[in-house]
Amino acid sequence: MQQLLELLQDPELVARFQRRCGLHLLQEPNRGSRTANGEKPRGKLQGSWNNQDKNSNYTYNQNPSPAQACRKPGFEVRNRLLYFLFLISAGLGHEVFYITCLPCIHWNLDPFLCRRLVNMWTVVMYIGQVMKDLLKLPRPASPPVVKLETRVDAEYGLPSTHAMAATAISFTLLLSAPSRVQFCFQAGLLIAVTMSALVSLSRLYTGMHSVLDVICGVLITGFLILLTYPYWEMFDRFQLTNPLSPIVALSLLLFLSYTYPELDHYSTTRGDTTTILGVCAGCSVGYWTNVQLGHTFEPQEALPVPLPPLTALSLARGVGRSLVGVFALVGTRQIVKKLSLDLLYYWYGFPRMDENARRRKEIEVPSKFATYTAVGLVNSILVNRFFVLIGLL
Repeated sequence: MQQLLELLQDPELVARFQRRCGLHLLQEPNRGSRTANGEKPRGKLQGSWNNQDKNSNYTYNQNPSPAQACRKPGFEVRNRLLYFLFLISAGLGHEVFYITCLPCIHWNLDPFLCRRLVNMWTVVMYIGQVMKDLLKLPRPASPPVVKLETRVDAEYGLPSTHAMAATAISFTLLLSAPSRVQFCFQAGLLIAVTMSALVSLSRLYTGMHSVLDVICGVLITGFLILLTYPYWEMFDRFQLTNPLSPIVALSLLLFLSYTYPELDHYSTTRGDTTTILGVCAGCSVGYWTNVQLGHTFEPQEALPVPLPPLTALSLARGVGRSLVGVFALVGTRQIVKKLSLDLLYYWYGFPRMDENARRRKEIEVPSKFATYTAVGLVNSILVNRFFVLIGLL
């Protein structure tokens, strides 16, 4: 078992996958090397590695120093179709994608489904992020791996939260939709498997995770779905009807944000996790508020309802709702982010130009939590009411 785990965590396994998909690490010749005619070799980008693999020509250190790990070797793309496919797939796993696209299900299909997805996404992402920072397993080394992303390179690797999010969203929607919407379950299963597979493979292609990271991410998510599925309906009733629901949502999720595991260096995981918890808190309070106001914007026909026909008019209205809604969420984010940062900088006495202060826990956590709680509230309470006002719903 130990040998299998070491094999699945081997960066060379990721590098081989990249090369098979047409992504190749390039090498810089060693300093002072000359060709037979005394000239330096041409046609290669910077790097200083010689492969021991028979299919390439660089060597690499299995335990690179921090300086070596941060180097950005050049790479060559020999299959542009896979390159763009996997970059798009990787984008489907980012928090920004879900924060902007999950509300579109609320605005255009069924708020019930959006609520289920946000709840499960939050559970899975929180557990995945905490596991990363407790286990502290490194990402694949470069070289031999080509790394196409830099923002999350300071984060740890196992499990892959991209794989977890894609699997959770795909299969939570698949399991929740049959009671709400009429559709072909086999087609939905194919789409769910395809989406989760593409996002998972994209983490190997971009060089951000080992095979073990991705497999563990998918398996952990599958276990969490099986563990929580019997309680989804019970949680729905508590979240929507219990008078303590808003207090529990805000206090519990804020507590989890403040008690997130501390690291010896700054990482984006705490801020990203607080963002997700804030969105969930705002949506939870918003959906509870809608029930109290007596207007949930859920389908009024007998369930499951047929999918709306795809006509030019319905498509235009859907696009219009999505654009207006995203504009409202982005505007809310910008306004509340600025106000919360100004207030916190003033309260703690930090200079307004001190960008590093944003990384401090007392600034980052309340600012992000307040900002994205507001985003969740606007999404769940105000946007649909604005659609009614302007005739888009």
